[in-house]
Amino acid sequence: MCGIVGAVAQRNIVPVLIEGLRRLEYRGYDSCGVAVLTGDGPRRARSTARVADLDAQTSETLLAGGTGVAHTRWATHGAPVTDNAHPIFSKDELALVHNGIIENYEPLREMLRGKGYMFVSQTDTEVVAHLVHSLYRGDLFAAVREAVKQLDGAYAIAVEHKKHPHLVVGARQGSPLVVGIGEGENFLASDALALAGETERFIFLEEGDVCALTLEGVRVVNRESEDVERESRTVAAYGGGVELGPYRHFMQKEIFEQPRAIADTVPQGESLDASLFGEGAAAVFGEIDSLLILACGTSYYSGLTAKYWLESIARIPTQVEIASEYRYRDSVPNPRALVVVISQSGETADTLAALKHAQSLGHTHTLAVCNVATSAMVRLTSLSFHTHAGREIGVASTKAFTTQLVGLFVLAVALGKIRGTVNAEQEADYVRQLRHLPAALNAVLALEPQIIAWSEKFAAKESALFLGRGSHYPIALEGALKLKEISYIHAEAYPAGELKHGPLALVTDAMPVVTVAPNDALVEKLKSNLQEVRARGGELYVFADTDTRIGSEAGIHVIRMPEHYGALSPLLHVVPLQLLAYHTACARGTDVDKPRNLAKSVTVE
Repeated sequence: MCGIVGAVAQRNIVPVLIEGLRRLEYRGYDSCGVAVLTGDGPRRARSTARVADLDAQTSETLLAGGTGVAHTRWATHGAPVTDNAHPIFSKDELALVHNGIIENYEPLREMLRGKGYMFVSQTDTEVVAHLVHSLYRGDLFAAVREAVKQLDGAYAIAVEHKKHPHLVVGARQGSPLVVGIGEGENFLASDALALAGETERFIFLEEGDVCALTLEGVRVVNRESEDVERESRTVAAYGGGVELGPYRHFMQKEIFEQPRAIADTVPQGESLDASLFGEGAAAVFGEIDSLLILACGTSYYSGLTAKYWLESIARIPTQVEIASEYRYRDSVPNPRALVVVISQSGETADTLAALKHAQSLGHTHTLAVCNVATSAMVRLTSLSFHTHAGREIGVASTKAFTTQLVGLFVLAVALGKIRGTVNAEQEADYVRQLRHLPAALNAVLALEPQIIAWSEKFAAKESALFLGRGSHYPIALEGALKLKEISYIHAEAYPAGELKHGPLALVTDAMPVVTVAPNDALVEKLKSNLQEVRARGGELYVFADTDTRIGSEAGIHVIRMPEHYGALSPLLHVVPLQLLAYHTACARGTDVDKPRNLAKSVTVE
């Protein structure tokens, strides 16, 4: 992984390929490259720096051509060095780019070595390039179709061959790939965003599809090599430049965009109905007896938060599982459960695989909470809720998380109405709270100067502990994740009541303890937990609601939240944790928007 762009045209396509990669930079990557066909075969440029460096290389070497493939790579097999950067060549005749992981690459590599192929990279991708080359008998489309039958794992590939100057072949299994339809030219990409401005007509390839792009058109066959007609859709993918404005980083900008993103995501009107989740949702909601939430990373924490709402508001049993674990254990399927998958991109490989596994077990009721309406996840589920976070550039998710929480809260209320646990007066109150969220968030964002002062102390630390209780425990988990993602400080979170069951052994004056302290039913219990930390010399940093009566004193630092917000309090309390992580990372001088080793869209298992 991480990003693919390809094109067949009668003009120099290199600027289009480079621009496509630039639009995919937000996903995170370690290297990048581009290859075009010339009369002498494929020529390429590769870089372990940024796309801007690749652009400079292509200009300096006058790299040009009408058929090409390009890639940004997030390293899986092999270090992020030039030899491992895509496009990968085979015999200087074929160039290939690849997202995903080939699980059986080792036996394939040994087989290909036996046929005389030399390997110059550490990648699983080189196996695919040589395999296609070994099967080539004058028909590149046929060679790719035969090759993918031998691949285990997930992949999206784009291939070009010197004997086919106006042809790019693509294939997908478990990783996204879209075809862009042009006039006398056609395109391929892992994300429609990469082709914004070039076309608005897209074909979203299905699992097992192989496609051939020529100047004249596009041919698609399914996994049985049968010609199929895939519907083309008009998608106005926004491709304009995203400006930082007065902000230092996109992450900071996106933190401050949350009031707007939430306002856009909160449903209009005075009713939180099942219809917000798609046609037939009311009937499904009336049939189900439980929920199974599947997600990864930040989205998993939004699911953990939602469990509290779903069980307290809708009174419906809810199970939350890490997607990458769910599909590999023996679970007991319940056909009456609603399977909810959560993802910012809608292309998260582990979550997609978990969804398909659930469907294979007989789960027919499925719902996606997603920020991309055209994603594979939305297309695979029968119901969906589209969050309106807008484009999120920073790898560490912020506004995507809070808009997910909005969607999941609406789900809890809509289910409550169907199940008779939410009456009209309660619904009206929930609507008022949702409408007021943007203003409440703006008041929280005004705390930034106080949080900056804390971050200067955190920057010198190497470990931190985060505590929360009830629905704010997942918020503590998210705060710890944000700190470790972008500042590289080791951080972990616990339910505050678990302190004495192990974590208290770690507490010293060298490890700050961050505590989320809303004025809810658990606040008195939480105060006792704080005293346990102080008795061991721990330094407390508390985000407390105004009426919790937790005051600053020696070893206890308090920032007061503007107001207590009831059930929606988690949405407010996560924002200062985002700011704390951001400013600590700034103080440590890390690459905030592109933290090391991470990618924005995780399309491999």
